[in-house]
Amino acid sequence: MSVARFLKQRAVRIQTVGSYILPNWYDPEGRLRSFACRTTRVSPFRALLDVPVVGKVGDRLTSYFREFGKFEGEISDTVHGGFLLELEMTRAERAKLAEKLVWLEKKHKDPTVRDGRADTRYVPNTAHSALTMADGRIMSCFVIDVSMSGVAVSAEIQPEIGTPLAVGSCVGRVVRHFDDGFAVKFVDQLASAHDLERRVIRPPVHPARHRSTAHADEGRTETGEDFFMV
Repeated sequence: MSVARFLKQRAVRIQTVGSYILPNWYDPEGRLRSFACRTTRVSPFRALLDVPVVGKVGDRLTSYFREFGKFEGEISDTVHGGFLLELEMTRAERAKLAEKLVWLEKKHKDPTVRDGRADTRYVPNTAHSALTMADGRIMSCFVIDVSMSGVAVSAEIQPEIGTPLAVGSCVGRVVRHFDDGFAVKFVDQLASAHDLERRVIRPPVHPARHRSTAHADEGRTETGEDFFMV
């Protein structure tokens, strides 16, 4: 199914942070790399994800989300900074997911997520930004969350600890690695929450080219199974 068609179907707009593993993406030790991601729209049949590294149509992958657990499936369409995942599950699993989506839709009225760490963390409304390296290279990245003093990022690269760089217009250094990415501590702490998205979220100067895909099911008549089973 295409993203355009999915956007016309019934689904829940929900931002849930997770991770995913693409085939044939390995770290320097030869292990499959994990990247951070975030749902933007979910139904019991498919999910639209914001991601730092877009796979190819037909790629099969596994993803994990705090709210949903494991999602397995196949990429059916791609857009700049994201892809549509066709979920593979039994009818009983779809019914359970549908019930959870209805509950989550009521619970998640505010997309801003806070936790109990020393600096409050925020999940920005827009996840895609730009990394600027010390040598002037600019590349896209995915912002997992951000605070007044730093930001968690996922990207194609994994800079060494201590590497100076900028996320958006905020200069800092890499201070920690984790499975899905790395943490950057800002040189200067931000003055207010208003500055967070304004300074951290800056789209790359040269975004990746949009990939358009033809779909054999575009003319298929929609059935009841394409809607929530609740």
